[in-house]
Amino acid sequence: MTWSEMQPLLEQACTETVVMVGWSTLIAVVGGLPLGILLVLTDKGGLLQNTVVNKVIGQIVNVGRSLPFIILMVALMNFTRWVTGTTIGSEAAIVPLAIGGIPFFARLVETAVREVDHGLVEAVQAMGGNTWTIVRKVLVPEALPSLIASTTTTIIALIGYSAMAGTVGGGGLGDLAVRYGYQRFETGLMWITVAILAVVISLIQFAGDFAARALHRRGARSGPGPRLRLLKGEEPATAEVGKVA
Repeated sequence: MTWSEMQPLLEQACTETVVMVGWSTLIAVVGGLPLGILLVLTDKGGLLQNTVVNKVIGQIVNVGRSLPFIILMVALMNFTRWVTGTTIGSEAAIVPLAIGGIPFFARLVETAVREVDHGLVEAVQAMGGNTWTIVRKVLVPEALPSLIASTTTTIIALIGYSAMAGTVGGGGLGDLAVRYGYQRFETGLMWITVAILAVVISLIQFAGDFAARALHRRGARSGPGPRLRLLKGEEPATAEVGKVA
């Protein structure tokens, strides 16, 4: 197969992979972020401590993570057909990719949020901040570098899942490698596909690491923002007490 014959196939496969991974990552982040935070909040000693809710959510996440992706795709075929009207193609592959990505990202979010200094949470509570304020002003901002790294890990995992989806007609680079590289013995095309995936994953990892380090350095230079704001907020009250005395 010549390059002129490979090029349109590669362009279409790359587009399908970008669409699959892009949409599934967005859904995984939107669904996994609140789940991960809720796992922390409802845990023992959490702001919304609730053992039953925590165990139920934890078990759902564990089941979702334990299923091999190929089995998850087969198990969700009826649901995928109900959502998209088909079980073949990149649009159909988005459904199991997103559902598989949500529990994966949720556990990463849980780990990232647990690393936040509990002293900041206690300080905001002492100032009368509610749970939503603590999540929005402390937990998410302080865990942001780790959340960026978690998103990077999720994107790379979903790229691997999308390649696996190609084995059952999911489209993308995995489908191209199977149909042409394996079934038609076009080894040159298969190795080009492998090279593209390797380069893309390396670039995504580099970009994610760079963003996470930049945010971490920025936070280190500016110091713990919530704590500084709280201390500044306490100064007028202290001065007022002095005047009264």
